[in-house]
Amino acid sequence: MTNIKIGIIGTVIYLLVSGCVLPALALDSFTQADRERLVRMETTQTVFMQQMDKRLEQVDKRFEQMDKRFEELRTDMNARFEQTTNMFYVLSVIFTTLFAAVFSFAWWDRRSVLITARKAAKEVVEEKTQDIEKIRLTVEQVVKVLRRHADKTPAFRDIMQRAHLL
Repeated sequence: MTNIKIGIIGTVIYLLVSGCVLPALALDSFTQADRERLVRMETTQTVFMQQMDKRLEQVDKRFEQMDKRFEELRTDMNARFEQTTNMFYVLSVIFTTLFAAVFSFAWWDRRSVLITARKAAKEVVEEKTQDIEKIRLTVEQVVKVLRRHADKTPAFRDIMQRAHLL
């Protein structure tokens, strides 16, 4: 915009110099025709300056309109970035929630499986313990019978002593 103004000012100065100085260099003195020519030139210059001011005002208005449009675009772009940022926040919350839900389900499932396995193992151990207790009682009864028999039979008594059952 400043280059346009500088060009306009240069053109005006050129017109002034060519209109005022060149006729003054002529051999004739300053005449009425020269004066009228200067008046016409001043009038033309004034009209030209007014037209240039109008055009510059129009250019300034266009630049203001463009500035407003750029501001609107910037506002729209900022709104888009904000929407994108909010979408990323929502996605991160969803991902975190899903991760927590899957982790909690896996922990609960493992815990429930372990509790069930412990109960089943405990039942099996108790059942086997009862069976062992029955066998132990039976073995003790058999040893008692064998000791009684060893009291009556010396050879059998010898065998029982070697087996450390007496």
